[in-house]
Amino acid sequence: MTTERAAALPASDWRSRNPEFQQPKLAQNLALVERLKVVGSRHGRTPGEAAAAWTLRHDAVTGAIVGARSPRQVEGVIGAADLQLSADEIAELG
Repeated sequence: MTTERAAALPASDWRSRNPEFQQPKLAQNLALVERLKVVGSRHGRTPGEAAAAWTLRHDAVTGAIVGARSPRQVEGVIGAADLQLSADEIAELG
């Protein structure tokens, strides 16, 4: 997602009405994606794997449900289960 893509979403798309896809939340979410890219790349992993690994590191979380529409998207998160993020990386993402 980009700022331009979010601005161009048609009215029929639920995201066009969702605060997560509008400013200022959109900018915060896109900044988080950039941090996920950096942390994931340190481990040779995707941002999706870093996001799922980050979620799984929280004590209150016992599992993470991720969605995928294609085998390629599954490949982008499948390695999260064995990705061990450091405490510093968790703080960097948090």
